Amino acid sequence: MTLSLISLLSQDVTALWLLLKTSADEIMHQDIVPLCAADIREQLKKRFAYLSGGRGQDGSPVITFPDYPAFSEIPDKEFQNVMTYLTSIPSLQDAGIGFILVIDRRQDKWTSVKASVLRIAASFPANLQLVLVLRPTGFFQRTLSDIAFKFNRDDFKMKVPVMMLSSVPELHGYIDKSQLTEDLGGTLDYCHSRWLCHRTAIESFALMVKQTAQMLQAFGTELAETELPNDVQSTSLVLGVHTEKKAKAKEDLQLALKEGDSILESLREPLAESTAQSVNQDQLDNQATVQRLLAQLNETEAAFDEFWAKHQQKLEQCLQLRHFEQGFREVKTTLDSMSQKIAAFTGVGNSLAHVQHLLKDLTSFEEKCSVAVDRARALSLEGQQLIENKHYAVDSIHPKCEELQHLCDHFAAGISRRRGLLSKSLELHSLLELSMKWCDEGIFLLASQPVDKCQSQDGAEAALQEIEKFLETGAENKIQELNRIYKEYECILNQDLLEHVQKVFQKQESTEEMFHRRQASLKKLAAKQTRPVQPVAPRPEALTKSPTPSPGSWRSSENSSSESSALRRGPYRRAKSEMSESRQGRSSSTGDEEESLAILRRHVMNELLDTERAYVEELLCVLEGYAAEMDNPLMAHLISTGLQNKKNILFGNMEEIYHFHNRIFLRELESCIDCPELVGRCFLERMEEFQIYEKYCQNKPRSESLWRQCSDCPFFQECQKKLDHKLSLDSYLLKPVQRITKYQLLLKEMLKYSKNCEGAEDLQEALSSILGILKAVNDSMHLIAITGYDGNLGDLGKLLMQGSFSVWTDHKKGHTKVKELARFKPMQRHLFLHEKAVLFCKKREENGEGYEKAPSYSYKQSLNMTAVGITENVKGDAKKFEIWYNAREEVYIIQAPTPEIKAAWVNEIRKVLTSQLQACREASQHRALEQSHSLPLPMPPSTSPTKGSTRNVKKLEDRKTDPLSLEGYMSSSLPKPPEKGKGWSKTSHSLEAPEEDGGWSSAEELINSSDAEEDGGVGPKKLVPGKYTVVMDDEKGGPDSLALRSGDMVEVVEEGTEGLWYVRDLTSSKEGWVPASSLSTLLGKSSSAQCLSSSGKTHCARQLCPEPAKILNPEPV
Repeated sequence: MTLSLISLLSQDVTALWLLLKTSADEIMHQDIVPLCAADIREQLKKRFAYLSGGRGQDGSPVITFPDYPAFSEIPDKEFQNVMTYLTSIPSLQDAGIGFILVIDRRQDKWTSVKASVLRIAASFPANLQLVLVLRPTGFFQRTLSDIAFKFNRDDFKMKVPVMMLSSVPELHGYIDKSQLTEDLGGTLDYCHSRWLCHRTAIESFALMVKQTAQMLQAFGTELAETELPNDVQSTSLVLGVHTEKKAKAKEDLQLALKEGDSILESLREPLAESTAQSVNQDQLDNQATVQRLLAQLNETEAAFDEFWAKHQQKLEQCLQLRHFEQGFREVKTTLDSMSQKIAAFTGVGNSLAHVQHLLKDLTSFEEKCSVAVDRARALSLEGQQLIENKHYAVDSIHPKCEELQHLCDHFAAGISRRRGLLSKSLELHSLLELSMKWCDEGIFLLASQPVDKCQSQDGAEAALQEIEKFLETGAENKIQELNRIYKEYECILNQDLLEHVQKVFQKQESTEEMFHRRQASLKKLAAKQTRPVQPVAPRPEALTKSPTPSPGSWRSSENSSSESSALRRGPYRRAKSEMSESRQGRSSSTGDEEESLAILRRHVMNELLDTERAYVEELLCVLEGYAAEMDNPLMAHLISTGLQNKKNILFGNMEEIYHFHNRIFLRELESCIDCPELVGRCFLERMEEFQIYEKYCQNKPRSESLWRQCSDCPFFQECQKKLDHKLSLDSYLLKPVQRITKYQLLLKEMLKYSKNCEGAEDLQEALSSILGILKAVNDSMHLIAITGYDGNLGDLGKLLMQGSFSVWTDHKKGHTKVKELARFKPMQRHLFLHEKAVLFCKKREENGEGYEKAPSYSYKQSLNMTAVGITENVKGDAKKFEIWYNAREEVYIIQAPTPEIKAAWVNEIRKVLTSQLQACREASQHRALEQSHSLPLPMPPSTSPTKGSTRNVKKLEDRKTDPLSLEGYMSSSLPKPPEKGKGWSKTSHSLEAPEEDGGWSSAEELINSSDAEEDGGVGPKKLVPGKYTVVMDDEKGGPDSLALRSGDMVEVVEEGTEGLWYVRDLTSSKEGWVPASSLSTLLGKSSSAQCLSSSGKTHCARQLCPEPAKILNPEPV
């Protein structure tokens, strides 16, 4: 039907086009002279012939040939052009009568007259009626012409008569004086230059009219052949182009009309000057010609305007239709998407808070969709308006309007149906919450009734009244009939909700059974006569009785105060205390306590789930309301230059965090709702995924800085307005940081109420793991703030600890004053302990606000852990310890803020050095085993160094690799230092020294020994008992000497004279004397037996890779 309407409209436009084309053809097919005055203007100016406008008695046009001496010199081409042009000017009717030629040769000779007449007769292109010749007026020439004309009459034979006239009066006999110009004695007003100007203007106007008609015809053809576009942009473009061309055509048409009016005015000017003056026929013809052209132009303009009006209406209606269709497609897509979302919202909530949250989401979703619904209804009204305005595509518009109305109604019905289900769910969950609250309050009532007071008859009766009064409230607060619930809420009862209803009903029945048992017991006590009980001492109640808070109040705030927490726990503690004091008659006290703890666990679990759902919803809101809008082209103009292409900086990996919680963690938490004590497993299984928070926190300073630069951007204000958020974006960007710190608080609460449950160990391990993640996040935040370090911090190994300390330096090298001053003026340094190095940094001032206030650290120096040793205790301060480097060439006295922090650092450094020492020992043992395999005699099992070393290392690890615990440091005591001057203990220990002493002792003598080193030099090498490694080949020089190779392991037996020691080869068990200078201790130098030194590792490395040409002597202690 639409196509037929378009076809009819096209037919109307085509008919108008044909009318316009006919009008234009009339103009284009007019008899236009082959020659124009403008083409032969110079020839016409010679005036050897002219058309004065006079007429003969029968209306024949008169062409006058005035006296022109140079007539014979006119070229034939020019003469022919002028004759052709002059004969083409009169109308066809006048030209058909024939022309009258007046040849004026009164001042000429007969010979010239003859030549002129013959030339004219031979070249005249039109019909002739009469030729009138004014012969020469001179006597001789006149006589000659009479005689010559008589004798040469045959030469002048023509189809028309040639009359020889002697005077002008004779001429008047043939042509009236009013039709002759003044030079021929007539009264006809004629000006040749004016005539030439008029002719040129008329012909130019005629040409302009023809060109305008051609232009209109071409434009009309283009409009008629234009196909209607199928989209808004193309239709608007076509309408704009056609409107522009139409304006240009109208402009040309108006110019032509203006030109015609001007010519017509100039033709009428002679009449206006003299009304008595007569107008010749040619002037009248000229006026008629111009008027006719003007009339045709006006008709053409009217036809064109009518055609354009129809064409413009067609394009405008087409544009309206395309706008309507485009809007229809967009609105339909939006409404379909909204309906699909409504259909996808099948959940009815698993708690009262969840249902309330879903209802809030539904209201928010409906508000967001109201814009699309309003647009759909407005579009439907727009379509109805088009129909009323008789649009050509009514059959296409009307179905779309009905479909829009149907889509709006369908969406409204879906919202209404969804709200009805959620309202039912809200009603059911409210009933379940009331029942749960009733049960909890009942359990609290039972737990809070003092047993000693119930032993008396009055106390039992009072307790019975409390119970009966409470049971009366059950009519309003508990589920009455389970079948009625099933029937009334059948539309929303899915499997999970059905199980929940059944569990609540079972709990309600269990609670009622507890009350019935208590009632039976109290009734027995009330009926039984007992003697009064004399209390020993009154015990005032510490806390007032109050019902347990409802689950909703637990979920209302994430940050409950310690006071309110104590109030919540108070009734249970009091009940537990009273039950333990009077166990007789209270056989159910243990069960009541367990039930109370179960209620508390469920409350914590509900809080965990509710806050988790709210957290996920907030993340989604930020990602959709802010992050996604940054890619919306419609919002691009609101984004400032500094914010463009920086979405990843502003939001970090928030999307990754959202997907983890929404798709994985939240669902796993919901699976533990029935067994809250097992929630620790959820955390342990997903501990690796929680590492994503470290990445988010590391990016947070950059995000905070960008926010502070662009917080006043209109984009954020518009997004906040759309989301109806009271808080700005930066508050929501802080949510992940707040959430990861919230978990450890909830786990502590859950652990407190799950001490004797199945998942207590998992909860404790989950709490430790979460705290470890928080520490790692905190350490990484400090680590990324280090500036000035040239290397890669990742090459230093794992960051073990970090903290701020006061540091004194005491180096052997350097100026004395500097060394002395350094002992009294500490430096404030922030230390970073890695597996391979310890970094000293200077903490810079904290500027800015929020995360911009995070400190920065300027790198100062680093110590390689392979060359580091520690002294655990420094005299005079329990918070100090020493880190020394390269055999105490550099000594750093470190003062921790507290003894506990010092103990933690010393223990962690000890672990690092112990692991290095173990690696060195294992390498040395491996080399010793290789050497033993190459000897002819096998090594006795009793002297195997591998066995002893392995045993020592294992014992050392058992003591030194316990998990880091500040309480452990506070409770354990450090071993005593060795006594001065007692044998070998002052200088050094063998490999078994740590095992024999039971641990690492303090090094209080280290300060004295280091002073001694500064005052004195290195003395002779002293005997130190223990095992040594040969570092230089020693050939056998005597009968008692022992031949050894570099790398062999020996044990010192006795010290001899002249630098010789008596040793036993641990590989071959042979004994003999060797130079002491060729041996090196396995443990290496140490200021005391308890100082772990990197020198030990250094010496171990040298024992494994000895240099034969170099002797390594252990330095004195």
